[in-house]
Parts: sequence; C-alpha cells; structure tokens
Amino acid sequence: MNTSEEGMEKEEKSLTHIDRHGEASMVDVSKKPVSRRVAVAGGSIFLASETVSLIQSDAIAKGNVLATARLAGIMAAKRTGELIPLAHPLPITHCEVSFEIPGSNDRIDIVGSARITSQTGVEMEALTAVSVAALTIYDMCKAVDKGMRIGEIHLISKEKIAIG
Repeated sequence: MNTSEEGMEKEEKSLTHIDRHGEASMVDVSKKPVSRRVAVAGGSIFLASETVSLIQSDAIAKGNVLATARLAGIMAAKRTGELIPLAHPLPITHCEVSFEIPGSNDRIDIVGSARITSQTGVEMEALTAVSVAALTIYDMCKAVDKGMRIGEIHLISKEKIAIG
C-alpha cells in the first residue's frame, strides 16, 4: 500500500459518518457503554458598541435579547437531532447558555453546555445552542446594526465519565 492509499485509509477510518461505500450513514452507538457526557461550546457575535448598550439597557424593540437568545439556544439544543441530518436525537438532561460582554463592548461571547447520560456525546447540542443563540441575537438586532458578525464557534471541551 502506498503512502497516499494509507492516508486515504486513515481518513476513511476517521470519517465516522461515511460507510464503506462512501455514503452518508448514522453511526451505530448501540454497542457503546452508557456514560455521563458533557460538552461545552463557545462563540461570539460582534456588534457595534451602541448595539451592545441597547441590549444591556433592554432597549431593543423586539424585547429582551439575551433572555430570548438563551431560550432559543436551549430549545435548539433539544432539537439538534432534527436539524443535523446524522446527529442522534438525544434526550439531553441539561443545557445551559450564558453570555459575557467584555470591557471592549464590541461583542457578546456565548457559552453553551449540554449534558446527557447516553452512548453518544453532546458536542453537536452544545454547538447548536451557541449557534442559534447567536443567530437569535442577530435577528433581534438586525434593524439597528447592519454590521454584525457571528464567529469563532468552537468546541471548548467534552468529557466522558464512565458509570459504575
């Protein structure tokens, strides 16, 4: 086997959602042990400082931006299996979305976490919570800020704790 074939073989092994025929496939987790799993994701939405001030003073016409974004993020995490085609529909046991506005007043940093006791992880749920929270902030502020940018969405950590 040449080096390029070895690389392709390694790549195929790491692509867990592709079957041996190269087709998209949901991973079978039925034989994996149940464990406690936690995932934390982060991201940011960059806004004009005036927009951040309007959010902080609850002066956005559509309502309380952060409360709405928190709820949207949690709701989205619970529905990740419906949004991401090969994600398992999971009964998450906890989801949390929090916000921090740094002193620069130029963005809102978003952290989302999800927990479950299951045979598969909740990374996609945490990432979805952050993404939808950011999109909700964007939607609620688009009338006053045309230059918003969503970015830096990433997995911060994941943890698997064996049971028993």
